Amino acid sequence: MTETVPRPTLEAVAARAGVSRATVSRVVNGADGVTEPLAERVRRAVEELGYVPNQAARSLVTNRHDAVAVVAAEPESRVFADPFFARQLRGISRELTAHDNQLVLLLTEGRHDHARVARYLAGGHVDGALVFSLHLDDPLPGLIQRAGVPVVFGGRPGWSGGGNDVVYVDSDNRGGARDAVRHLLGLGRDRVAHITGALDQTSAVDRLDGYRDAMAGAGPRLVAEGDFTLAGGERAMRELLENHPGLDAVFAANDLTAAGALRVLREHGRRVPDDVAVVGFDDMLPFAEQTEPPLTTVRQDIEEMGRLMARLLLRGLDRTAAARGTADGSPSGVICPTTLVRRASA
Repeated sequence: MTETVPRPTLEAVAARAGVSRATVSRVVNGADGVTEPLAERVRRAVEELGYVPNQAARSLVTNRHDAVAVVAAEPESRVFADPFFARQLRGISRELTAHDNQLVLLLTEGRHDHARVARYLAGGHVDGALVFSLHLDDPLPGLIQRAGVPVVFGGRPGWSGGGNDVVYVDSDNRGGARDAVRHLLGLGRDRVAHITGALDQTSAVDRLDGYRDAMAGAGPRLVAEGDFTLAGGERAMRELLENHPGLDAVFAANDLTAAGALRVLREHGRRVPDDVAVVGFDDMLPFAEQTEPPLTTVRQDIEEMGRLMARLLLRGLDRTAAARGTADGSPSGVICPTTLVRRASA
């Protein structure tokens, strides 16, 4: 059997640094009232002994768990298959790690999981929550807010009760969609179709509105509903070719949808961009560069948006700890800019 080595204690650190136990506790927990020379002696003793604070005891002092829940309102199969979620999670993880916080990932396979997530959040296990990929009729926002934890949402709120005080991060979906369609029109295309995302999500609604801004008067036959997946893009592209075989351009709600459209266009002998130009949304690298042909798309910085969500939550927690209820004028919603990236598909 391997012999267990006793963990260094707070008292051992105090003895090594030549200070009181209370002084060590204040330094370890980030409290004020310790001069820098003493604090440096404590930090050096902590490093030399390999002392790791007991998180349960530390939480009693700081009222913080240094853990944040990330709630993805999508089935596990979707979260791990769609590169969008991987990039957003990477941004969140990097920001939390930089601030010595742990990420707790909570997935929902369906509405039967919502109560479980709400109970976990209300149970005092985490300091706050980051929630994304919500649907318009989703009860999850209300359940999470009733759990009493600070929360930042990924995406513009469109659900019932999503008021002005909801903190969220989103991209300029409507403006980016407008830019995509105007680019296609600028190429001389005049029969521009749109494959939407899942229309129970605000990002898809905003991109459809941006398409309509640029294509005023476009008939309903030029719009087909997708669901942000490759298979959904394939289904919608077949529908568009059947209903409007003379179309000469397609704006797809995301890059996966655009890839599905490209596959169907090839099957039907349509050359891209000669016969039909295609533009996506996301600029999911390296995916967007590896389609055939490489995809012109609207870039949103997904990883940075994830980092920003985490940053807003941690700043809010710090402000609450410093002065509960103090308003500082921080924005409730942050809209990140988008950029059109031109490649060979349009």
